[in-house]
Amino acid sequence: MTNKPHKEAPQGQRRLLLLRHAKSAWPDAVADHERPLAERGEKAAPAMGDYMAREHLIPDLALVSDARRTRQTWELVQRRLPAEVAARTTSDIYEASASRLLDTIHALGDSAATLLLIGHNPGLQDLALMLIGDGDARARDALAAKYPTAALAVIDFPVTDWRQVGPGSGLLTRFVTPRSLR
Repeated sequence: MTNKPHKEAPQGQRRLLLLRHAKSAWPDAVADHERPLAERGEKAAPAMGDYMAREHLIPDLALVSDARRTRQTWELVQRRLPAEVAARTTSDIYEASASRLLDTIHALGDSAATLLLIGHNPGLQDLALMLIGDGDARARDALAAKYPTAALAVIDFPVTDWRQVGPGSGLLTRFVTPRSLR
């Protein structure tokens, strides 16, 4: 890990990074909550971490679902980032609806200018679509069509407090999938 400074959200704004967990395996007799990453996921997560580092998309805080596959995704992403990131594992994100995810975001108040949320579909996709009011039209269409595993949406908000984030208030700046990184 290097000690490069990380780029924060644009001045006077909040930046939300929505990362779906990497591809998981479906072993027999394992509860959904305990499903591990598949080999493909073990490759995609570090690749997305490399992308985030290269593009200076470094969160101030990561909120990670307590499911095994999301925790493993975070571990692999974090190793590629140029700085340590405060992280909290929470059950509030596991299988959460878009409205529950938004409540979790609102609870942050004015902390963490750049927030990474690592969770699951359909909640992440629904949340992104709810929050996006403007931005890259092609990226929005791709996100609406499919939010694949290890995909990352970057949404900026012209607010200084997470409680001000609401439907249609975000600007989608990019939507990146593992396939697009090849």
